[in-house]
Amino acid sequence: MINVLCFAHLKEQVGKEQVELQHNELTVRELLNELNEKYSIHTDTLIVAVNEEYADLDDMIQSGDTVALIPPVSGG
Repeated sequence: MINVLCFAHLKEQVGKEQVELQHNELTVRELLNELNEKYSIHTDTLIVAVNEEYADLDDMIQSGDTVALIPPVSGG
């Protein structure tokens, strides 16, 4: 199981703060595609962290990992 944490407006779009996905492993890209299909969230501007480290699209996510989806931040 992969635990996905949603921050800011994403938790409103998804309807909860965290989502559990039943996968043994998948890439960050595959995870984002699945979330886009299930919840219609735009994933192209998200920052993704796996186990508190920034991840690239081709990085692998394993069962037991925690993924954080961080939307862009603006302000001054």
